[in-house]
Amino acid sequence: MLITAVLLLSSGAQADSPVPPEINIRVDVAGESVIVDVEFFVRATAEEAWAVMVDFDNATRFIAKLHESRILKRTPDTLLVAQKGTMGLGPFSVPLDSVSEIRLRPFEKIQSRMISGNMKKYDSDAELHREPEGTRVKYRVESIPDVWIPPLIGPAMIELETRSRFRQLTEEILRRKARPEPAR
Repeated sequence: MLITAVLLLSSGAQADSPVPPEINIRVDVAGESVIVDVEFFVRATAEEAWAVMVDFDNATRFIAKLHESRILKRTPDTLLVAQKGTMGLGPFSVPLDSVSEIRLRPFEKIQSRMISGNMKKYDSDAELHREPEGTRVKYRVESIPDVWIPPLIGPAMIELETRSRFRQLTEEILRRKARPEPAR
């Protein structure tokens, strides 16, 4: 009953706001490797989605468990980004600390490779595909965490955390899209 009431209240509260897109996630754990595939469609242009996806200096404003994010170095097609945050819930939280080289192909592809941090490996690719009604984003991360992933609960926690972060990202894309343009 309580769950039904919470669902009804939350759905009513969002009636006037844009509905976040469905986020499809697949988590595969093989030995110490974790592969996460994410796909979602957002009713925004590739440029609007891109602006949020590469806004590393402001990412802590819209990603809840990201405590620090800053661009250390910038060239026309590459960024060096330092980030600190946490992943997990309560006593099952682990700190995340990384410096990544991020290669940019504007409005099409973002490739990230961790060059230092508290994981053995963390490489990701995000592709933006233009569609008539918006943009489809396909994201893949291949990682080797520095902590043990429990067999049953681990993949579920990774999926939950991934869904939360991408929901926050898509909500920020839609929020910025809905902002009125400043008068000139």
